[in-house]
Amino acid sequence: PWDPALTRLQATQQDASFSEAGYDPKKKGKKKEGELLSSQEYVPPPLPMPGDDFSMPVREIIKPDNQLRLTELELNEEVAKMLTANNPAAPKNVARFNMKAFGYKFEPMVEQTIVHYATDGWLLHKGAEEAKRQIDMERMEQEASQRFQAELDKAHHDKRGDDDDAPDDSRQLRNQFNFSERAAQTVNYPLRDRETYTEPPPTATVSGAATQWEIYDEYIKDLDRQKTEEAMKARAGKKNQAPVAAPPPQGPAGTHTPNSNDVMHSANLGQATCILDRMANQNMFEEIAMDFKYWEDASDSFRPGEGSLLPLWKFQSEKSKRRQVTSICCNPLYLDLFAVGYGSYDFLKQSSGLIHIYSLKNTSHPEFTFQTESGVMCLHFHPEYANLLAVGCYDGAVLVFDVHAKSHAPIYAATVRTGKHNDPVWNIFWQADEAQKALQFVSISSDGNVNLWTMNKSELTHESLMKLRVVTGKAGGGKADEGSSPAGGDEDAAAGAGGLAGGCCLDFKKQPGQENVYLVGTEEGSIHKCSKAYSSEYLSTYQGHNLAVYAAKWNNIHYRTFLSASADWSVKLWDSQQPKKPVMSFDLNDSVGDVAWSPLSATVFAAVTDDGKVHVFDLNENKLMPMCSQKVVKKAKLTKLVFNPKWPILLVGDDKGCVTSLKLSPNLRKRSVPEKGQKETAEELECAKLEKVLEVAHKTDPDALHHAPAPSGAAPVAVV
Repeated sequence: PWDPALTRLQATQQDASFSEAGYDPKKKGKKKEGELLSSQEYVPPPLPMPGDDFSMPVREIIKPDNQLRLTELELNEEVAKMLTANNPAAPKNVARFNMKAFGYKFEPMVEQTIVHYATDGWLLHKGAEEAKRQIDMERMEQEASQRFQAELDKAHHDKRGDDDDAPDDSRQLRNQFNFSERAAQTVNYPLRDRETYTEPPPTATVSGAATQWEIYDEYIKDLDRQKTEEAMKARAGKKNQAPVAAPPPQGPAGTHTPNSNDVMHSANLGQATCILDRMANQNMFEEIAMDFKYWEDASDSFRPGEGSLLPLWKFQSEKSKRRQVTSICCNPLYLDLFAVGYGSYDFLKQSSGLIHIYSLKNTSHPEFTFQTESGVMCLHFHPEYANLLAVGCYDGAVLVFDVHAKSHAPIYAATVRTGKHNDPVWNIFWQADEAQKALQFVSISSDGNVNLWTMNKSELTHESLMKLRVVTGKAGGGKADEGSSPAGGDEDAAAGAGGLAGGCCLDFKKQPGQENVYLVGTEEGSIHKCSKAYSSEYLSTYQGHNLAVYAAKWNNIHYRTFLSASADWSVKLWDSQQPKKPVMSFDLNDSVGDVAWSPLSATVFAAVTDDGKVHVFDLNENKLMPMCSQKVVKKAKLTKLVFNPKWPILLVGDDKGCVTSLKLSPNLRKRSVPEKGQKETAEELECAKLEKVLEVAHKTDPDALHHAPAPSGAAPVAVV
């Protein structure tokens, strides 16, 4: 409740506070000048009445103790401040490199402008070029609209009659009837039917007869097999119940041997993985596989005297990159398999050897891999037992590998005790021994020895077939050519022979019944025809090269001729009955690494040179120039080549460890086909083609007229 006495007491206190400050509320006016009132003194507002809800809120100002106290004169003093456009946050010590003074100097002027807001507008100034163009466009549109409206007005006023044409107001009509229809018809291509024929799958008729006792024997075998399986299961159960399990058997290299219960190491899984790998590779290289099967160079029909080589797959691995391809050999049974030997021809860069066996069905990885202590220089598959591979090494050792064996170690190896060669083995060939029925092969080395190796049950034994001697007499000397006695032949050989000659190449004759006759190429450039029946002298000597003979190959169809390739840049064609002079000579402008006859034709052969080119000749088409001279590799030397015995594929190896497969065009693989009713076979027609070439070559050479070759039907002169 409101108390009047309390209200009077508050009013009295307020008047007392005004009187202390020098102000009388009852008097109006200013104070005298002599009485200065301090401006820092604060007069609190009157307290609100208790219980008054409508009173004004009290504002209480708290003055800090450290506040600056200014007098009235100091408060009324004016302080002038100048505003500038300088950016206080702009750097004042920006230094840049001065190219003239070759040093850093401070920038005298610093950018002081700060953009607080920026936006793109659509307003244009009337004097701008864009604004003038817009104004001109609007004026032109307005004038066109006025002219059109004037024409319409004039047409309405100048109507003359019903026969007159109405004005064109189509642009003014905007309805559904104002339309035009246009149509066009394209050319319809005629339909064509395409058909193709696939090769029929091979079929075979199988028939047989079963008797009562055969059926009984089969039932007995099946019963024995079931008993054996039950016994094996019982043994396996007893082993599983043993308290301590035996560790799994391990091989020589520490790997687990395959077990029938171990699925991951089973033979079936390995075979399935191999098939999947081949399928994946054929899908990856589908275009190359289609070219291998169906590609034929159509341009051969327009250029009868030329051919081409199509590169297909390249066979290379990480291990073979720093090695040279020293030998290539195709498998006689599995025609898609071929072995590649890796070594080095450089004496100062010798390393371990490597053998890869590739398949055309899987071009990414080798099927089998073998490693040797010394570099591999030559290798050869057995013609009957395709799993046996004979290998000659740089240190003179000869090895025999079994491709089907699980172990990668050689099954036979020639050591110092068994009598290995003293120099690198440059060539190796399997030979059949009809008398003993033993497995034998022949090797040739630069130590001058031609050895015959026989595989016994325990080790390799060797015997010397020939010791190569340097012949200083005339070419053609020998027992078979001169018809002298053995004693006279020995005297002639001893009189015209010097030191040992280093052997470089070896090749046996393909003619049936004369497989014991072979050719030997030497480092001196001579070629000797020898026989396994005579180890004391040469049958014939062919001298036509000036440097080492790297390859000497008998013809696969015409058994009387052979080719030789040398480092003197030449390839020569020889008639074995004419040892004095080659029949034909071809200069290839670089060192020739290898030469090979085509298995399909008697007149086609190929050679490789150090400049990376492959030269393919067909003597029936061109006797002077190659039909194809194509560069296959860049910055590499070609070392070896071989023809596939079934498909028109040429495999070429280089000194970078890569083997390139090339497909021959139709002009490079022409083969004689007998017509209906013709008695001659294809081989006889091929021999006749080469006979014509030899006849023309002998006619052009007057020295060869006195030594005319025997007809193709006659037996060649040789010692069997």
